[in-house]
Amino acid sequence: MTPVQLVPRSVAKVWGRRQPGFGFAQAASGDDPIGEIWFEEPDHRSGALLVKYLFTSERLSVQVHPDDAEARALGHPRGKDECWVILKAEPGAQIGLGLKAVVAIDTLRLAALDGTIETMLDWREVSPGDVYYLPAGTIHAIGAGITLIEIQQNVDLTYRMYDYGRPRALHLEAALRVARPEPWQALTQPYVLADARRIVAEGHKFVVEQWSGARAGTLAPGTAAWIVPLSGHGRIGDAPVEPGQAWLADEQHSLDYNGELLVAYPGSKVTEGLWVSSR
Repeated sequence: MTPVQLVPRSVAKVWGRRQPGFGFAQAASGDDPIGEIWFEEPDHRSGALLVKYLFTSERLSVQVHPDDAEARALGHPRGKDECWVILKAEPGAQIGLGLKAVVAIDTLRLAALDGTIETMLDWREVSPGDVYYLPAGTIHAIGAGITLIEIQQNVDLTYRMYDYGRPRALHLEAALRVARPEPWQALTQPYVLADARRIVAEGHKFVVEQWSGARAGTLAPGTAAWIVPLSGHGRIGDAPVEPGQAWLADEQHSLDYNGELLVAYPGSKVTEGLWVSSR
């Protein structure tokens, strides 16, 4: 295949920002705030993964996503694991990740109805560079003052449990059927491979790597990856590549880049030999 530059699409959210920053255009006068930028394939194909930027000015709903089996039972192509890479965080900005302790489903239902679920979440401060992989079923929320990149299984399927009184639909009973009412635990810790590939998330459904510095070469034969520039500049094949973009590429086109990249691909294990250097 040829390298595919994914097409950005702004998604309005009540908790978003009028000026998202990071080189993205501000919301037009009269439009709702921009909460997300989705990077989609230009021919509207639905690949395995989806890349988003998120910009928050308020807390998002307390929510959860189903796994593959639960989603397919309802006619969806897949469930939703996701990974957050924090780009910017105001002082004290927090995410809610899992619960502080295991609770019964009936207790969780009552807490969602009366709003105390917010205090049951394990809120933790975040800093730029933090990475979190959330398996499906993880109860979570994102706080105000955060910009992050979300890499996720490609499905738009969210069950809201609590939304701070905002007039949006809730999906409490559906959420309770798929939620894991327990603390979140990291599946793996970051580590570095010999070819300067830093593995920041090795999840059930996909892997996220962080590559820094100057490199030239190709992906290994038979592989493909979503590539998200964070800093620097370079080229994929003959196309210029820079931050604020996202690409889908395989071994047929060279990558020559100096800076920082996120590289994501489906699967539950790191692909050994993914990078073939030409230097």
